[in-house]
Amino acid sequence: MKEDCVHYKRKIFGYECDIYGHLNNANYLHLYEEARADALEQMNLPIRKIREMGISIYVTHIEIDFKKGIELEETVIIKSSISKMSRLKAIWKQEIYNSKNELCNIAQVTGVFVKAGKPGRISKELFERFLKFKEN
Repeated sequence: MKEDCVHYKRKIFGYECDIYGHLNNANYLHLYEEARADALEQMNLPIRKIREMGISIYVTHIEIDFKKGIELEETVIIKSSISKMSRLKAIWKQEIYNSKNELCNIAQVTGVFVKAGKPGRISKELFERFLKFKEN
């Protein structure tokens, strides 16, 4: 992943772990959601602002590859970028790294733009703003 992607730093807490002291597999989805929301804020497109435009982003597909377990109290970095983009949907590439900079998890998340409860194309202006964060 390119180095100018958006980074989100986060510590793993006990309530997020399973009985083995590892981040519970369901909680990876929470981390990725937090990181995407943070990325949108860093893009100056917080979810609140997007909703005020009458647009929602619905996740329609998530693919996750587990590489290495994440331990209790580990501080992770989640790197997020947009790998593919159209005016109808965006595909995010997200990676989680531990404090040793080891790749622990990779996700590809598809989000569809929704207007009035139906898939809808975003404006060219908004599309251009998202493109600034697309991987080359």
